[in-house]
Amino acid sequence: MTAPSTPDAVPAETGTVTTAVPARLDRLPWSRWHWMIVIGLGTVWILDGLEVTIVGNVAGRIAEDGSGLAITSAQITGVAAALYVAGACSGALFFGWLTDRYGRKRLFMVTLAVYLAATALTALSTEAWWFFLFRFLTGFGIGGEYAAINSAIDELIPSLYRGRVDLIINGSYWLGAIGGALLSIVMLDTDIFPADIGWRLSFALGVVLGLVILLVRRHVPESPRWQFIHGRGEKAEELVSSVEREIEREKGAPLPPPDREITIHQRRGVGFGEIARTVFARYPRRAVLGLALFVGQAFLYNAITFGFGAILTTFYGVPTGHTGYYFAVIAAGNFVGPLLLGRLFDTVGRRIMISSTYLLSGLLLFATAWLFDRGSLTASTLTACWCVVLFFASTGASSAYLTVSEVFPMETRAMAIAFFYALGTAAGGISGPLVFAGLTESGVVGDTVLAFQIGAGLMCAAGLVAVFLAVNAERRSLEDIAEPLSTVKPSTARVRP
Repeated sequence: MTAPSTPDAVPAETGTVTTAVPARLDRLPWSRWHWMIVIGLGTVWILDGLEVTIVGNVAGRIAEDGSGLAITSAQITGVAAALYVAGACSGALFFGWLTDRYGRKRLFMVTLAVYLAATALTALSTEAWWFFLFRFLTGFGIGGEYAAINSAIDELIPSLYRGRVDLIINGSYWLGAIGGALLSIVMLDTDIFPADIGWRLSFALGVVLGLVILLVRRHVPESPRWQFIHGRGEKAEELVSSVEREIEREKGAPLPPPDREITIHQRRGVGFGEIARTVFARYPRRAVLGLALFVGQAFLYNAITFGFGAILTTFYGVPTGHTGYYFAVIAAGNFVGPLLLGRLFDTVGRRIMISSTYLLSGLLLFATAWLFDRGSLTASTLTACWCVVLFFASTGASSAYLTVSEVFPMETRAMAIAFFYALGTAAGGISGPLVFAGLTESGVVGDTVLAFQIGAGLMCAAGLVAVFLAVNAERRSLEDIAEPLSTVKPSTARVRP
C-alpha cells in the first residue's frame, strides 16, 4: 500500500491510494487479538442490559418513602423511560455522524465515558429533575455506543466469523439483563441495604464494571478500514502488519497472501445528504429491509416485555418481588439463541436464518397468544413459552444490527446503524408503550392477546420481507457487499507517490 502522506494528515480531495488492508483483515484466522476486540467492545451490551433491567425492577423502591428521591413509579417508568429512549435515539444519530467522520476508536471511548458519568450521577439523584436529566444522558451515551461499536466490530472481525460474533455480542445484552434481574432482588432487600442506599449501589456497580471495560477498551485499535479512507494510510499499514506478525507467532505458520486490492479516493467525510441518497436512493431495497427488521423486533419485544410484570401479577398473582426470577429465565433464553444459532448465519446463510428466526418467533408468539386466551397457561408455562419465542426473536433482533452494519458502504456505516437503531428504539420505546400499556395492564385477557398478536404479526411481516430482500452477506468482504463510495474504478485509478 502506498501511503498518501503523514499518518495523521487529511488527504487532498484528489488523493487516491491502493490498499490490500480489507483482504488482509478478512483472511486472518481467529486469534487472541480478536478475543481482545470482542471483550473490549462487546461487553458494553452487558452494561446496557444491566442498566435497563435494574431501573425497571427498582422503580417501585425508588418511588417509596425513604428512598431519598421524591419521585413516583409512573414518572420512572413513564417520563424517565421516555427520556432514556429519546437520549438513545439522539445519541445514536449524533455520535453516529461523528463516528463516520472522526473514527471508531475516538468515539467508542467518548460514548462509554458519557455513559459512565451519567450513570454515576444518576446514583446521586436527590431531585426528580436530576434523575430525568441523567437518564437522558445515560441513553445518549448508550445510543452512541451502538453506532460506534457495531461499525468497529464488523470492520475488525474477519468475514468468516463476522455473523456469529456480531450476533453473540449484541445478544450479550441479556447477560446483563439476567444480572440486573437477580441483582435487583438483593439490592431491594431492606434486611441487607437501607431503602435509600440499595438502588444507588445498583447504579454504582454498573459504573465499576464500566470502568473495567474502559481499561480494556484502551487497547482496541482504530479501524484500519476507516484509517485508509481518511488519509491515515501509514497507521493502517502499521496496525495490520503488527497484527499479522502477532498472529503468525501465535499460530506458528505464515499467513497466506491477500487475494485482492482496492483503490479508493480519500475524503474528509460524508454529508447527511450523501448518506441519505446512498441509503434510500442507491440501496432502497436494503433500506426497506432494515426498517422492517428493526420495527418488527421492537414491537415484538414490547408486546412481551413492556407488560411483563403486570401480566404475571395481574393474571397469575405472582408477587412483585418475585418477577425478577421469571425475567431472568426469559433473559437466559434471549442470550442462548444467538449463542447457539449465530454460527448458522455464517454457514447456512443470512437470508434463510434471518427470515426463519423472525417467522418462527412470530408464529410461536401467535401460538402463545392462543394458549393464553384459552386459559391453558400458568405463570411458569407462560414464561417457558416466552423463553422459546425469545430464543428465536433475540437471534433475529441481533441480526437486524448485523444487517444494517454490513449492507451499506463503509463511509455511511455508523450513520446507517444509528438511523435504523434510532427508528427501532423510537418505535419500541415510544409507539410501543403507547400501544401496549393499556392492553397489558387492563386485566382483560383479550387485550393482552391483542398485544401479543400485534407483535407477532409485525415480526412475521419482517420475516417475509427478509425472504425477498435479505442480502447473502455470509463470508463476504464488506467491500464486496457494499462498494465504498470512495472506490476508484481501475480505469481511472491513480496512486499518488
